[in-house]
Amino acid sequence: MVTERKLQVQIPKDLLLALFQYHLAGNEEYLPEIEKALMEKLDSMVKRQLYTTFKTAPTEEEREKARQEYLDKCGMHENFRW
Repeated sequence: MVTERKLQVQIPKDLLLALFQYHLAGNEEYLPEIEKALMEKLDSMVKRQLYTTFKTAPTEEEREKARQEYLDKCGMHENFRW
């Protein structure tokens, strides 16, 4: 039996309060702020996963692929890469 490791994600207090305002108080003015913050968080999580894969992948090919994807996600210009 394989058990999956549970991932915990932290969000800033401002985002949590905006989510409360939107969902509990029905204040739709917070929707753009929530969408922006959630997209930033998702991007951050993807970059973190790529970096972890880059450092821990079992093969050199997988490490290099994850490294390139990570640098692409970070916006690193190809001329500045090693």
